[in-house]
Formats: sequence, C-alpha cells, structure tokens
Amino acid sequence: MSARAIPLARDLDPYKLGRDAGRSGLGGAGSPTGHGAGGPASRRVIVGYGFWIFLLSDIVLFSAFFAAHAVLQQATAGGPSGAELFSPVRVAIETACLLASSFTCGLSAVATKLRSQPWTQFFLLVTGVLGAVFLALEAYEFTGLVSAGAGPNRSAFLSSFFALVGCHGLHVTAGLLWLGTMMAQVFFKGFRPNILRRLLCFSLFWHALDIIWVGVLTLVYLMGAH
Repeated sequence: MSARAIPLARDLDPYKLGRDAGRSGLGGAGSPTGHGAGGPASRRVIVGYGFWIFLLSDIVLFSAFFAAHAVLQQATAGGPSGAELFSPVRVAIETACLLASSFTCGLSAVATKLRSQPWTQFFLLVTGVLGAVFLALEAYEFTGLVSAGAGPNRSAFLSSFFALVGCHGLHVTAGLLWLGTMMAQVFFKGFRPNILRRLLCFSLFWHALDIIWVGVLTLVYLMGAH
C-alpha cells in the first residue's frame, strides 16, 4: 500500500478545525476540545458575536437617519434653524449624563466580574438614573420645540431632526427597560451564566448608544449651530 493510501489528519482537516480528524479516529492534538481552534467557541463568545451583528444592523439604520439629516439640515423652509432652536447648555448636560452613564455601566461590568451583588446593583442604578435624566431633558426639548411651533411638520430640517434624535431616545428608553429587567434578574437569580451573557449584551448596547450620541452631538448640535 502506498503512503498516500492512508489519509492524514491534515488532508481530512485542511482548515485545522479539528473535527474530521477526531471523527476519523486519528485523534491526538487535532481532536476537538470544545473551545478555541479545536472546536466551537464558548456560549459567551457566540452570544457576544451575534449581538455585535445586531448592533451593526442598528448602526446601518442610524446611518440612514444621519444621511437624511445631513442633506436636509438647511431645508428650513423659512423657519427656524438649529442655531436658533438648540440650547448649548442643555445639550452639554445631556451629553455629560449619557457619557457618565457609560462610565458607570463599565463599573457595573467590573463589579459583575467580582461577583459583587451590591456594587453591581448600585452602578446599574446610577446608570439608569443618568439615562433617565438624559431622557427627561430630551423630552423637555421636544416639548419646548413643539409648543414654539417648531414641530416635525414645520420643515424638512425639523422632520429629520425629530426622526434622528427621537430614534436615539427610543433606544435609550428600551435600554432603561432592559436595565430594570437585568437588575431584577441579578437580584433574584444571582450571577448565573445566562444572566452574565445578558449583562454583556446590555453593556454592548448601552456603549453603542453613547457612540451614536457622539455622532448626533457632532452633526445635529455642533454643526447645526453654525
């Protein structure tokens, strides 16, 4: 029998996944281990990867709103522009609250890694309070604009503004509801593996909202003020 008649592990497993070799009985270093290069990744890695794909699809959605607002920023139809409507002080407070909430969300992740129930709950609570303050200021801004006759039907500029900023506000609202749910689950169920994976996804979601807000701040408020 020739030397090529006996299949080698590298022939059965050209991508070094360690699966064909294990099934063919060759085993050894190429057999799957369940983690890393020898087999499927851990559940935490798979869930995190899948949630990143969701976040990327959400960023595509916001990109469309950003593009629409960039095109319509000067389409005021003779109505007020951003420089006349936006309050720099209120926007600065909103930004400070949301960025600070991202910091406290990171601290809650550190507390989770240490399996500290009190500190995890505390930092999640502070994150929720800062997010709620951000939403209250945004609702106050929207109410003031509508009462001043600068609602979304006043011009294309205001329509794109309410669509973009309002969509971000809805995401923050969903994040706060998710945050409250996670606090309850951590309190009653502790740091189970599935709870830890949900906390990971929540942290990714909340940090993504902060990144999107930086884009909103730059395009809508800073550039719009000029």
